[in-house]
Amino acid sequence: MTTTINEELIRGMLTDVVDPEIQIDIINLGMVYGVDISEDQKHVKVTMTLTAMGCPAYDMLRDDIIEKVTSLPGIETCEVELTFDPPWDKEMMSEEAKLVFKYLF
Repeated sequence: MTTTINEELIRGMLTDVVDPEIQIDIINLGMVYGVDISEDQKHVKVTMTLTAMGCPAYDMLRDDIIEKVTSLPGIETCEVELTFDPPWDKEMMSEEAKLVFKYLF
């Protein structure tokens, strides 16, 4: 059985990538701006931002994203593109993340 690679599947995998400082996943934090999948479904590009410029956790987050995405059958490469346009804002978080964030901070 082959797995259909789509944005929903990739975003689901990325809920396992947790920001180490905030302890909330990057999807619920609203850090993932886009998921592009090549036509042959072998290459994925994840466009994301950070909660703050110069975030020291970027390398760890990038490596974790690549590891999760390339663990899917058929995915050969994953590229992570970093952008600050638009800059991350707390309003980008899911309602669930906002609730957790409120109690943590």
